[in-house]
This record gives sequence, structure tokens and C-alpha cells, in this order.
Amino acid sequence: MFALEVKKEEVLGKEELKALQEEVRKLAKEKNAVILAHYYQRPEVQDVADFIGDSLELSRKASQTDADIIVFCGVRFMCETAKIVNPTKKVLHPNPESGCPMADMITAKDVLRLKEEHPDGEVVAYVNTNAEVKAVSDVCVTSANAIRIVQKLQSKKIIFIPDQALGSWVKRHVPDKEFVIWQGFCPPHFEFTAREVQKLKEMYPDAKVAVHPECHPKVIDMADFVGSTSQIINYATTCDTNRVIVITEVGLKYTLMRKNPNKEYIFPEAMNYCGSVYCCTMKAITLPKVYETLKYELNQVILPEEIIEKAKRPILRMLELS
Repeated sequence: MFALEVKKEEVLGKEELKALQEEVRKLAKEKNAVILAHYYQRPEVQDVADFIGDSLELSRKASQTDADIIVFCGVRFMCETAKIVNPTKKVLHPNPESGCPMADMITAKDVLRLKEEHPDGEVVAYVNTNAEVKAVSDVCVTSANAIRIVQKLQSKKIIFIPDQALGSWVKRHVPDKEFVIWQGFCPPHFEFTAREVQKLKEMYPDAKVAVHPECHPKVIDMADFVGSTSQIINYATTCDTNRVIVITEVGLKYTLMRKNPNKEYIFPEAMNYCGSVYCCTMKAITLPKVYETLKYELNQVILPEEIIEKAKRPILRMLELS
């Protein structure tokens, strides 16, 4: 019997943490559960995951798994996506309060209004949207595949929702199409400024700069490389410099260090989750919450069948086009 008081998640010692991780793995095996975690999750959560990835990678994994239970360590829209692409599975969310501020910046009603105003446009929804929004969209994209997918679309007008930064980045690469871009944004990424990037470049003149496309266009302009989380991992761990300034959520540092510990990865501000590029909702999922959720099969993601059917189309279209 596992005796740890799981509500004391912030005071776990090293041995307690290790014991809890072993218990989570044991439970997952007993219940035929797969644990999926985003790169921005806490290191101790990443360590118990069967698969770690960005939004596109996790969407693919969720659609392919033969596990009975999916424990999704990510924000709410990610859990919804897992349920949409694999509706017969039990999808559990360790912290149902972990939503995405960007996803909440647009509603299905907003999308329907945009479609009325631009009947010749095709709605391209960033995967960082809630299920109801996906259900009224034409195709989903991630930061890894957005440019490629928009280039393949027949429509000459693109209604891009909800991220203005990613929409502007895609527009740069697809100049032959007209864009209507919703003015949503990722608060942590959008807070980082070009002035701060310049300061880091001056402090580390030999470093390359890798930036996530959810950042402000002025920050993107200063980058040596712009890409999704997984693309940043590949670039930062293989580029020809020993130092890389990484402008994205600081949780990625853990993966980078595991992939190539011989490089120095410089994140904005402090490295202990106190920097400006910090996703509070991602970090709200803790190892004790993962344990409780799996043990008692809590926080099951439930979506109406109609929403699942309608939202599945743009997601499957994304997977096919990417």
C-alpha cells in the first residue's frame, strides 16, 4: 500500500519522489494506461511519461495508442484532442483546471461570425483551441506544420485562429494568400521582448537564438531559428554553437539537457520556473496529481458525440496533410 500523502506535493523529498514515480509506473502497467506529457511539464512528470512530445507528436500518439487509458499531462485542449482522435479510450486529465489562456480567447460563436464575414475563407485553427472551436473549423495546425498545411490549401483566403503571432509567421511564408488573423496570443511567449533578446545576445555574443513562433514578431525577427518545440529541440541540440538562447517555455530545458548535456541552453530570466516564459497551467500538473488521477481514474474527459465527430474532421485533415 502506498502511504504517501499525495496532497503534500510541494514538499516531496528525493526518495519520496522516486517512490511515487515507481508507483505511477506500476499503476500504469496494471491498468494498461499510457502516460503522455508535453515538453513543458515538470521534470518529475516527464520522467514517468511513456511518451513526451509537442502538440503534433502527442496528437499522433493519442490516435495510435492501444492502451485502455490515456493519462494526458498537458492543458485541457490537448486532453480534448486525445479524446477526439481516440473516442473509445478513457482520457484522464490530472488537473482539469489547467486550461490554455490562448484557447479561451476565441469561441465557436466568434468563428461562425468570421465565416459569415469571409465566406470565401478557410478556417485554419491552431491546435491550441477548445473542442467547440475545432468543431467549426476547416483544418487544424500546429506550430510545426502550419506553414506546410496552409501552403497546401486551395483557398486563397485564410482565417487564422487564434494566435496572432503564429498567424503572422505563417503569413510571411505564404505571401500569395490573404490572411484574416484573430488577435489571440500566448501570454508567456508574448511577454518576452526584443529588448530582452538583444540584452541576452550582448551577454552571449557567441550564442545562436532559437525562438518559438508564438513569440512577438519583433522577437522572431531577432532569431537565428524559428520553430515548434520539437524543431527547437533538434536545432538547439545539433547546431554548431556551444550556447543557444532559447525563447520558449523553460520546461524545455530539461529535455534539451537530456538530449545534449554538452551545450549551454540560456533561457530568459531564471531557470527555476520563475522566468517570464513560464506556463503556470502546464506546471499546475504535479506528480501527486498524476498518481491520484490514475489510481482513482479521476477527471475523465467527456465530450458530446456531436462535438467529437465535427472536431475530428479538421484534426484528421491536419494529420493527413502533415
